[in-house]
Amino acid sequence: MHREPPNDSALPLIGIYEISKILGATLDLDKALHDVLNVLSSFLQLRHGAVVLADAEENVSLAAVSGMSLRMARSGALKYPFEAVSKVISTGIPMVVPEASEDPLLADYVAACDIVEDEDISFFCVPIKGNGKPFGTLSVERSWNADSRYVFEHDLRFLTMIATLIGQTVSLHRKVAADRDRLMQHNARLAKQMAEIKPTQPIKGLEDIIANSEPMARVFSQVQQAAPTKATILLRGESGTGKELVARAVHLLSPRSQKPLIKLNCATLSETMLESELFGHEKGAFTGAIAERKGRFELAHEGTLFLDEIGEISANFQAKLLRVLQEGEFERVGGSKTIKVDVRLVAATNRDLETAVSRNEFRADLYYRLNVVPIFLPPLRERPGDIPLLALYFLKRFNEENGRQVRFSEEALKVLQRCYFPGNVRELENCVYRTATMTKGDAINDMDLSCRSDTCLSSILWNKRNADTGSETSPTTLPMAAPVAKPVRGPVEALADDDVTMATDMSERDRLVEAMEKCGWVQAKAARLLGLTSRQIGYALRKHNIELRKL
Repeated sequence: MHREPPNDSALPLIGIYEISKILGATLDLDKALHDVLNVLSSFLQLRHGAVVLADAEENVSLAAVSGMSLRMARSGALKYPFEAVSKVISTGIPMVVPEASEDPLLADYVAACDIVEDEDISFFCVPIKGNGKPFGTLSVERSWNADSRYVFEHDLRFLTMIATLIGQTVSLHRKVAADRDRLMQHNARLAKQMAEIKPTQPIKGLEDIIANSEPMARVFSQVQQAAPTKATILLRGESGTGKELVARAVHLLSPRSQKPLIKLNCATLSETMLESELFGHEKGAFTGAIAERKGRFELAHEGTLFLDEIGEISANFQAKLLRVLQEGEFERVGGSKTIKVDVRLVAATNRDLETAVSRNEFRADLYYRLNVVPIFLPPLRERPGDIPLLALYFLKRFNEENGRQVRFSEEALKVLQRCYFPGNVRELENCVYRTATMTKGDAINDMDLSCRSDTCLSSILWNKRNADTGSETSPTTLPMAAPVAKPVRGPVEALADDDVTMATDMSERDRLVEAMEKCGWVQAKAARLLGLTSRQIGYALRKHNIELRKL
């Protein structure tokens, strides 16, 4: 009768624990499988290992190896016995070969291993299954010893358990990938449909959004197309571009317009408070919970929930939010009753979620759930034609609120139209209110504007932030700032330093073309003239579809 050595009895459990941690700690499947083999080959004193997976067409290939790089193994450096493991995949029966060198299918593979003289190598191969059907194998080699019955039974049982864990992980990754592809295809179809729809004005629900520019016309078209559906909408754009107004328009244009529109800014709350606000809490759930309270999800039942700054929620809360989006159910804080809701979600963020996902700061599965219909709101600097309309609208509202009759001069509106406005519409609104408040007469002239006296605090803060971080102007946008507002430097202001006078009503594209012509269509010279980098000037030329000329 064979007994396990006392000092080795805990190794299988420790190994399973370590491997389960590896498989659950990363979204990178290749890295996870490689680390699993490292545990098997070092921690449990097994020799080389390999994971083979079959694709949808049942073509098998190496997914991970130990002892060499996967690239080298796939290039032929590893004479892996695919014919042998294919039998394991097709039959689902494990393979154990006590002396691998004597098996014709394994001889070349074992011969390439570093074998000590008089050392026999045994080969283990177990199927990796998903839903009962094998789709891969886990194989290892180990030195053969006299106590073969113990070694074979013990290792085979252990490797089968590890293969089960790998099978569950691979199946999950493949399901996530399939869901991602399906959502991306759905997004592409919706985007194509939106592009074919020409916006019509006025649009019910969009009356409060003041704009007649082409970029905003595209936004109106997308909102009109997506609002009647149940699809989750993700509003992307810089702070102050009007994401909350667009979310309201989506709600008003949807079949849920008669139901509640509930709003919440996720960036202003801690994780605990955010959970309570969204899911509600039971009486006594925590200190201060003196009564039962419904959360925003319950309040928005059959209506729309708008979550602003969704990119700021913590990693732990991302998992909780994902469950609600997938299942449509949750429990209140301190409660055990499952509550089901029917909520249409509109989320918004000014964060680069793609970068956050690549850095594992934002869950990829949650990103794909949110990014069903992305709508990008352009910054104000990319639609300068809307600035006079917005300025007049805000001034009219100021007059109504304060009982005054202040008006803009034509020159003042031209100056505003050339400003950069890093804070977008919100900054323009503040600028109009500040200027109207401090204007003594009934007319706002260009000299009444802060930028005319170099007291525009927004411009100073913007440039101080850029100086502190060493950041550059957006590579896809040529800033347009008032010539006198020197803290905000862009291509037009840089030209002024070279005593080049340009018409103030020229479009951004015309300014770029004139700069290129003055520099003989040499990008490096034009970049220096405009105060940009070569990379930025290249982006700007491509953005405006300007072909380079040869003189």
